[in-house]
Amino acid sequence: MLHGPIFVQEPSHVMFPLDSEEKKVRLSCEVKGNPKPHIRWKLNGTVVDIGMDFRYSVVEGSLLINNPNKTQDAGTYQCIATNSFGTIVSREAKLQFAYLENFKTRTRSTVSVRQGQGMVLLCGPPPHAGVPDIIWRRVDGKPIARKARRHKSNGILEIPNFQQEDAGLYECVAENSRGKNVAKGQLTFYAQPNWIQKINDIHVAIEENVFWECKANGRPKPTYRWLKNGEPLLTQDRIQIEQGMLNMTTVNLSDAGMYQCVAENKHGVIFASAELSVIAVGPDFSRTLLKRVTLVKVGGEVIIECKPKASPKPVYTWKKGRDIVRENERIIVSEDGSLRIINVTKSDAGSYTCIATNHFGTASSTGNLVVKDPTRVMVPPSSMDVTVGESIVLPCQVTHDHSLDIVFTWTFNGRLIDFNKDGDHFERVGGDSAGDLMIRNIQLKHAGKYVCLVQTSVDKLSAAADLIVRGPPGPPEAVSIDEITDTTAQLSWRPGPDNHSPITMYVIQARTPFSVGWQAVNTVPELIDGKTFTATVVGLNPWVEYEFRTVAANVIGIGEPSRPSEKRRTEEALPEVTPANVSGGGGSKSELVITWETVPEELQNGGGFGYVVAFRPYGKKSWMKTVMASADASRYVFRNESLSPFSPFEVKVGVFNNKGEGLFSPITTVYSAEEEPTKPPPSIFARSLSATDIEVFWASPLEKNIGRIQGYEVKYWRHDDKEENARKIRTIGNHTSTKITNLKGSALYHLAVKAYNSAGTGPSSATVNVTTRKPPPSQPPGNIIWNSSDSKIILNWDQVKALDNESEVKGYKVLYRWNRQSSTSVIETNKTSVELSLPFDEDYIIEIKPFSDGGDGSSSEQIRIPKISSKEIRFLPSSACLISLPDESGLERN
Repeated sequence: MLHGPIFVQEPSHVMFPLDSEEKKVRLSCEVKGNPKPHIRWKLNGTVVDIGMDFRYSVVEGSLLINNPNKTQDAGTYQCIATNSFGTIVSREAKLQFAYLENFKTRTRSTVSVRQGQGMVLLCGPPPHAGVPDIIWRRVDGKPIARKARRHKSNGILEIPNFQQEDAGLYECVAENSRGKNVAKGQLTFYAQPNWIQKINDIHVAIEENVFWECKANGRPKPTYRWLKNGEPLLTQDRIQIEQGMLNMTTVNLSDAGMYQCVAENKHGVIFASAELSVIAVGPDFSRTLLKRVTLVKVGGEVIIECKPKASPKPVYTWKKGRDIVRENERIIVSEDGSLRIINVTKSDAGSYTCIATNHFGTASSTGNLVVKDPTRVMVPPSSMDVTVGESIVLPCQVTHDHSLDIVFTWTFNGRLIDFNKDGDHFERVGGDSAGDLMIRNIQLKHAGKYVCLVQTSVDKLSAAADLIVRGPPGPPEAVSIDEITDTTAQLSWRPGPDNHSPITMYVIQARTPFSVGWQAVNTVPELIDGKTFTATVVGLNPWVEYEFRTVAANVIGIGEPSRPSEKRRTEEALPEVTPANVSGGGGSKSELVITWETVPEELQNGGGFGYVVAFRPYGKKSWMKTVMASADASRYVFRNESLSPFSPFEVKVGVFNNKGEGLFSPITTVYSAEEEPTKPPPSIFARSLSATDIEVFWASPLEKNIGRIQGYEVKYWRHDDKEENARKIRTIGNHTSTKITNLKGSALYHLAVKAYNSAGTGPSSATVNVTTRKPPPSQPPGNIIWNSSDSKIILNWDQVKALDNESEVKGYKVLYRWNRQSSTSVIETNKTSVELSLPFDEDYIIEIKPFSDGGDGSSSEQIRIPKISSKEIRFLPSSACLISLPDESGLERN
């Protein structure tokens, strides 16, 4: 990109030692620009002529001086950079030569010393007395900066990084026993200029105005001057200069160039550079053609922009078709050339041309104005009052120019409705000219302002409606427990929102660590109306931690509950609930066992809860009592060697807590521990019923037992097993026989019987033996054939032969049922055939199996005989069907 010169690096001060072995000085100056700038140098304001002095040369902008000479070369240097856009000068840089001259000696008395001898050169201080106290302070009363340092005896005050705020009048106060002295000194802050605001490049059209301003800090305050192409710029004609401000009016091509603002004080000089480009060109529409088609509605307003590139600013003329556009109260051509038409009519439609002219030429561009009918809302949405759960439609129906696309959108409380995201409740319904909004299953959150926005390419309009949603009340607020006793709690609360339907009643609920969730409680008043905000809860349990909440209701429904109140414990009271299910019995010899169900914690009414157990022999008057000081106690055992077995006692259990004793439970009878039976059952006998079942018989002991008999225990084990692994079954009551099942066939079993009661089992009877019968036949009946004749079905099958280790076949069981009948009928026969009545309108399902002393054998597969209607029987010929069953080899038999 083309631009004027810019300094990248400006020359700096150089101190050159005269005794240096280096015989060359370099003053640096680096400049960029396009085209590449030409570099010149000035010494003390005079251009250095490189061609006249071989010691000078310019290499990439820097000035090289060979064999520098203090007399000729010391002075102030400036770098000057020039290209086709103008000239800029650098800051000044001084070249100085460093040297050291001889001492100017002063005669002193000669001191003679011997070699190796020490000596002293005296410099006697004036006489003084008393190491004074020194204090530093500012005269203006401000504190000395904390960064200041006081050295040794405080005679020196050092202020590092001196700033403007450190300037001022300081005084040193010295004081000792002989007196006090004060010395004052002024510290002044100086600084070389520093830019606050620089100037920047400007590109302006010819005849326009230019304003530049630069600002710098410095101490003393800097002065300003301006340069154009390296030469001083002064106020004249169109140019006004005031300090750091430069104002040029009606610029022309000769004003283009490089400008510099120079700020300086006695401590330094700084430069700021910028380029002024002056543009002069005829009108050009190549990049800013008029819009090809501009749409507007009847009665609307339109602006057709005309923005050609031109310098200076052109004069604009508009044509409609071939006719010049005349301005009036509706048609206005603005200063920037735009054509504005208000209250547009159909007659304004047509082709419009903008013509732009300046000193350098004329250009034009054409576009078309199309006038469309306006969009109008015919059926706007109307405000509605609805109830939670209802569904409604807010209409938004319009008329519009059908050559234009139309877009409907809806906002809810200022936010655009997303029909994809909120499709559960919102849906657009209606045809092309309708943007009706359906709201389904309305909730409280849907109350608010709804706006239908209608937009075409020529106009935009909206229609709004308010939706009021009535629903159950919101949760009450600030539920608190104002007072609490052992059975009551005084509550108060604040009403929540009524959601546009007055609150008709409040319900109070409570929760404890023992309740299942929240439960409604009884209150005074019993019914709390919508204008009452206090109530007393009654019927509470003493010494239980409660929290409460309130629920409001209106005609629409019950609202959400309030936040829970704080937790509070009711006061203690005497226990009122007695233990349930007081009973007992059993235990070891000489024991009376008493049991009960513990009272739940929520019914203990206070701390220190426990039980009082009272008992007495049946018929006696005085009670024996014992205290169980544990709320978890549920059993007490009284031991006494003189207790007779199974003796009746009257028993009751009471309760107590920190507040005192409560009531006793009703009196119940409990028996002391009994002894196990002392006699074995006589006359034990067993017989085999089948391969899996046996039956055992015995008699009651002939002699009276000391212990009562509650039933009998039968122990049995197979001959091959150990007796300690025997199985046991028990009978209850006076039964003297039982059946044992699920045994193994052809096996020897041993059996013994004992009587038992709550104390244990008595002595065992003698052992008896019994062998189970052989297992039943394992083969099912085969070759089953059925014939139908008249009203009969005749079944035939092959005889089943038992194996050597199986029981002999004694006969067969035919099991049959109808399709719809769940129960099965059985016919037993010792033959290999049977007759059944013919089934009417139902299928027969039949199975056949053998039976023996060892039980029932294997069953055949199910046989289905199809149903026959009564009409078919009249013409039914004799028929037969063979059912084949597989034999042991898996092959079918016929």
